[in-house]
Amino acid sequence: MEKARMVVVLGLLCLAAAMVATGEPLPQYYNAIFSFGDSFSDTGNFVIINSGKLPNMPKFPPPYARCSNGRLVIDFLAEAFGLPLLPPSANKGTNFSQGANFAVMGATALDLKYFRENNVWSIPPFNTSMSVQLEWFQEIKETICSTTSECREFFSKSLFVFGEFGGNDYSFAWKADWSLEKVKTMVPHVVASMVGGIERLLDEGARHVVVPGNLPAGCIPITLTMYPSQDQSEYDPRTGCLKKYNSVALYHNAMLRIALDQLQRRRPESRIVYADYYTPYIQFARTPHLYGYKRGALRACCGGGGPYNYNMSASCGLPGATQCDDPDAHVSWDGIHLTEAPYRFIANTWIRGPYAHPPLASVVRDDMVY
Repeated sequence: MEKARMVVVLGLLCLAAAMVATGEPLPQYYNAIFSFGDSFSDTGNFVIINSGKLPNMPKFPPPYARCSNGRLVIDFLAEAFGLPLLPPSANKGTNFSQGANFAVMGATALDLKYFRENNVWSIPPFNTSMSVQLEWFQEIKETICSTTSECREFFSKSLFVFGEFGGNDYSFAWKADWSLEKVKTMVPHVVASMVGGIERLLDEGARHVVVPGNLPAGCIPITLTMYPSQDQSEYDPRTGCLKKYNSVALYHNAMLRIALDQLQRRRPESRIVYADYYTPYIQFARTPHLYGYKRGALRACCGGGGPYNYNMSASCGLPGATQCDDPDAHVSWDGIHLTEAPYRFIANTWIRGPYAHPPLASVVRDDMVY
């Protein structure tokens, strides 16, 4: 009997190792995916909440708007694990038995009360912060399972993607003319809020949680356009990115990784994956041609002109803006968000490495064995 079990275990190990190494299709391991975050993973909530389709959000099946010319990382993760694209949670009456997306464009890790109390007013008119998204999760949970044990069992075989969070928090502070030092004082609060949110999901029975870090804000066309500097020393000569804004993202990501390592030690029954947006984007900026981005990483595909093709008065979809003929040759779609091509690349690196710690495929491999 023990010998037979060993044969099965070895077979599973070989299958899973091949899955990681060769890029073979992943098994439909998860019964559902639940996503939280902002515009980098919003698949329609902002549009539904605002009761109207924004012009720079093209339709993509199912017909809900995304801030890109196509699929996002969360879409590629769903496809990789054999699940349907996640419906936005605001689309009431939908069957959420295979997952839901709670992410909303403009969402913050901190509640909007924090910004009002600190005299920061460039915030969304409605509260879709992390804590609100977790409340929406509780509402949808009631349509998926009935008892505590049933829910815990269901969520133990679901994948949770928690973020990106924090980028909007810092962006709103920059717009309020906060100094670098003052913006950095937000980071511990943002990270603590995120960890608290993750723990709430773990308490619900979640076991596998992917937590993306921040993107390099200093490489994004909107930042380069809004905060230009005459001092060339403020730009990274290898990328052309603004170092000050990237330093906040680096600080956030470093503190987040430390906090996630501590959380992993406290909750050894879980697998918490840190997913890296920052490093691949920096690689795109340093050597765009190596990744097929012949138009570079700092110029938007869709925009209204200027050095980075970003213009506040003629942003993507508004009069005066034009769309490029080759979006796959660009990293940036609209001066803020990415095109489908880099999202596909990043999703693959989160699944098979090297930009997820540990890669999702290895997490699944280990669970298949044990």
